[in-house]
Amino acid sequence: MYRFLLSRQWVTLTLIGLVLIPVMVELGFWQLHRHQHRVTQNELIADNLTAPPVPVTELTSPGRAIPRADYWRQVTADGTFDTTHEVVVRRRTNADDRVGFHVLTPLVLADGRAVLVNRGWVPAAADQAAFPEVPPAPEGRITVTGRLMADQTTDASGIKDLSGLPPRQIMLINSEQQAKSMGLTLLGGYIEQTAPEPSAGTPELIPDPDHDSIGAHMAYAVQWWLFAAGVPVGWVILVRREKRDRVAAAPAAAGAEAAAETTSGAGEPVAAPGSAGV
Repeated sequence: MYRFLLSRQWVTLTLIGLVLIPVMVELGFWQLHRHQHRVTQNELIADNLTAPPVPVTELTSPGRAIPRADYWRQVTADGTFDTTHEVVVRRRTNADDRVGFHVLTPLVLADGRAVLVNRGWVPAAADQAAFPEVPPAPEGRITVTGRLMADQTTDASGIKDLSGLPPRQIMLINSEQQAKSMGLTLLGGYIEQTAPEPSAGTPELIPDPDHDSIGAHMAYAVQWWLFAAGVPVGWVILVRREKRDRVAAAPAAAGAEAAAETTSGAGEPVAAPGSAGV
């Protein structure tokens, strides 16, 4: 009764189900790993944002890559802003999703080294190629507090580091690249300024990164695993339905076959009496 499972249609359906099950299971684990990564990252952000600030020179130096454990760590830097080497970072949004620029200004430390400081967001000019209106940086010696950030790269951010940009405009904040173009000895990474706040309210300081939401990755993982479990269940249901339909159709098929045989037998010629002696 189950010989229909050997038909091309059922063999194809079974093979598709066997392929879908491991694929859906793997997709579920992928979403689970994304959930775990988000939870770990949120914990790291929360811990580093609440940790006491430390001097930036304790965590980074020229050419040093910022380790992930120090991302968003509160740091301080004491120095003087060098506005002659100030640049802006294109295509950055503020809290209202308006597109503008981030203002990147080197802060020269007492030992002559410098660290890049992202002073915040300013709106773009009508002409995207024009340098935006940037409020001047504070003059004289100043202590900046902010979040320590790793250098931005195309691989990590997905942003293409374009060439041929207008003067003093960049796409990525990368201390190694800016050290070459500015001719300064820059510490690795950069600082997102959180204090002091600008007196005129601009540039707009960059808000803390979101570290409360975890997204729906766990729900998606469970969903994929339910789909995987549903494949064999659905296959069994289809097989039982196919068997039931075939059993129900069997008497009718047998009757039709018998009728066909009767009709075929009735149509055969019958010899007339006495014809055998002719």
